[in-house]
Amino acid sequence: MGRSAVPEREDVFDSFDKLIQARPDSNPWQVDGVTGRATYLPDHELLQTLIGIPIGQGQGSQSGRLAKAIDAWVAHELRRSGFPPDEVWPRLTKPRVLPRELGLYLSNLPKSLQASAYEQVLHNKPAAPSDARVLGRAYVKQVDVLVAQWSRGPELLISTKSMVSSFRNNLPNRFEESYGDAKNLRGRYPLVSMGFLFVLRSTVLEERGTFERAIDMLRKLREENDVYDATCVVLAEWSDAAFSRVTLRQDAVPDDLRTDAFVATLVDRVLERTPVEMHVEVRERREHRELPLEEDHEPDE
Repeated sequence: MGRSAVPEREDVFDSFDKLIQARPDSNPWQVDGVTGRATYLPDHELLQTLIGIPIGQGQGSQSGRLAKAIDAWVAHELRRSGFPPDEVWPRLTKPRVLPRELGLYLSNLPKSLQASAYEQVLHNKPAAPSDARVLGRAYVKQVDVLVAQWSRGPELLISTKSMVSSFRNNLPNRFEESYGDAKNLRGRYPLVSMGFLFVLRSTVLEERGTFERAIDMLRKLREENDVYDATCVVLAEWSDAAFSRVTLRQDAVPDDLRTDAFVATLVDRVLERTPVEMHVEVRERREHRELPLEEDHEPDE
């Protein structure tokens, strides 16, 4: 069967790309002039907009579009933090997964060859798969968002989940899945920075005790050394009867499970576990100063 006869798989991220590209490339870190403490400021406006796209179309968690909207936002936050675009997957452009080294090769080709070479790579699934799959200690796991490079391997892994109904029945399953995935990945990558982000519809607050169980679950998922470094819950609110937009219920989320603490912790863990000459731009954005260092992209020979 020729390539033209093979149907193209729909790229859900297409519906988010222009919105993300239109956002300013602002430094997400704000430094207090008195204490010198750095605070991370997530782009919550964009998160509300992205979540609102599948919800407004009547395509919630069942279609997978809500999950992709969340992944797109998390990847955007990592790029805002200073991680190179080709090292953050899903990428902002197709292919969504592309090794940085292959991207450098394509960009260094003569202009006359770049378009055709890019097209070949785009249709070569082993070179540019649609999903990022990582071998853990016991099994291969599809990872929702990650930062990786050939010489360093996976450095940051984030699992995202969403739940918009049947909270009490499904919560134990989510806990079991996320706990097992953490053990599997941490078993092979003990130094990786790893997080779990959970999006819940705000109607969970109407079920007595269910949100408290979710909070307890998320905190327990980071208690042990070989599970997650950070966990987070996003409470999204909207009306089915007259949908206009999605809003985030920040008031109901404990400080230690908010998005600002989540991203800040994961970024800090990456910086703590790598030499200072690596992730220089991330360090510079976080510290609001230029470092007398050049990024070390290659390991010593």
